[in-house]
Amino acid sequence: MFSGSIPALVTPFAADGAFDEAAYRDFVEWQIAEGSAGLVPCGTTGEAATLTAEEHFHIVAVCVDQARGRVPVLAGAGSNDTRVAIHNIAAAKAAGADAALMVPPYYNRPNQEGIFRHFEAVANSSDLPIVLYNVPGRTVTDIAVETVGRIAHALPSVIGIKDATGVIQRVSAQRAACPDGFIQLSGNDDMALAFNATGGVGCISVTANVAPRLCAEFQAACASGDYTAALALHDRLFALHGSLFTDASPGPVKYALNRVRPAFPTALRLPMTWPSEASQRAVDAGLEAAGMA
Repeated sequence: MFSGSIPALVTPFAADGAFDEAAYRDFVEWQIAEGSAGLVPCGTTGEAATLTAEEHFHIVAVCVDQARGRVPVLAGAGSNDTRVAIHNIAAAKAAGADAALMVPPYYNRPNQEGIFRHFEAVANSSDLPIVLYNVPGRTVTDIAVETVGRIAHALPSVIGIKDATGVIQRVSAQRAACPDGFIQLSGNDDMALAFNATGGVGCISVTANVAPRLCAEFQAACASGDYTAALALHDRLFALHGSLFTDASPGPVKYALNRVRPAFPTALRLPMTWPSEASQRAVDAGLEAAGMA
């Protein structure tokens, strides 16, 4: 269901802070035209933590409506409260999403049994496919390889994982622990080359917000086994990948996107702020290295 370059979409806000639906629809259309293979609305890069529940699933519905079935939509839907996560997956399904992207509970830091039972309860509440999102740098909760395997075998609706642990060995370990066909997507653009070489099938990408065609071409090269072409594209994008995290995300991403598409709104919601001058210069350099400036 999910493979290739899948942007974790930024959310455009108007000057008054409201969701800019027209800009979002135009952005989704551009992403599809440029070759993105799927879309993730309302993830971390989409400033989901600053959205109300009503806004969140309205944005998911807008994404689904604009995509019109041309690419699958993987809606951010996680929570650290199992009851809220159950509500969210129902809302994602009602909005028309093809699957839900679910982080393990954050802040309250459950043990591995608690993580398993959280996903068990969510999966048992809905038939919507689930992609796990393991990002311990943000959640302070790590889904252990053994727990990923336990979930994948016990809960058939859990079809894959976005792995943002930064540990390449996990791709092989999770491939051994999980059933055949379990999808592994990189959560780190700068590690996507090695991730795919060891069994991954794509990336839920930040950089694809800014360089969707190059990211799509990179993933297509990996999928075809042309790692010479993939390495060349990786090298071309490498500085841009890093630059987008030189300040709190998605500030640098919105700055970069505004440089590529000057009409794109630049507003962020507090506590997120515009990137520093140093970050902006790093992004400028990354865009130049990618041949986009």
